[in-house]
Amino acid sequence: MFTGIVENVGEISMVEESGDGLRVGIKVSWGGELKNGVSVCVSGVCLTVESHSEDGFVAFLSTETLNCSNLKELREGSFVNLERSMPYVNEDDIEGRFDGHIVQGHVDATTKIIEINQIGEDWEYGFIIPDKFGKYMVKKGSITIDGISLTIADINEEKLTVAIIPTTYSETTLCKRGVGDTVNIEVDILAKYTEKLLAG
Repeated sequence: MFTGIVENVGEISMVEESGDGLRVGIKVSWGGELKNGVSVCVSGVCLTVESHSEDGFVAFLSTETLNCSNLKELREGSFVNLERSMPYVNEDDIEGRFDGHIVQGHVDATTKIIEINQIGEDWEYGFIIPDKFGKYMVKKGSITIDGISLTIADINEEKLTVAIIPTTYSETTLCKRGVGDTVNIEVDILAKYTEKLLAG
């Protein structure tokens, strides 16, 4: 389970094709703090650490993961947003607080950036709403884009817009994205549970 508050931007150090997927190496300063088998959210996708070192970790991407996300586009030198699973205490054994919203790392769809505008120090990004997923989105509701917990600033039948503050812009991969790029989307799980309950 994640919160969508990105900890670091990591760099892809290795991409190896496997018979049924890809194996990737990711550079990050806290690689030595990981354990084999733990989960890391990589640009919105929950991946399992196969091995790790002081400089990063290695994860395997299955065919299913490649089919439903933009991670199939990864190359050596690509950048990804990284978040470790949410803690229940901090390093001083004091109960911490969860920021962001509930992020599972289970990508629902991919979509494209169709608009980027700078407004003063802030940025505004527009995205195509993937087919059948608009019903889970509302103005001021939560959305996860490439693993980043964001608030929908505006929405219509075809496009959703998010406002990006300078910190989010500079400390995630959004500053490296351009119009036409593909991103991963995870809708708010609470919206899907509500739909099922009402249908019942």
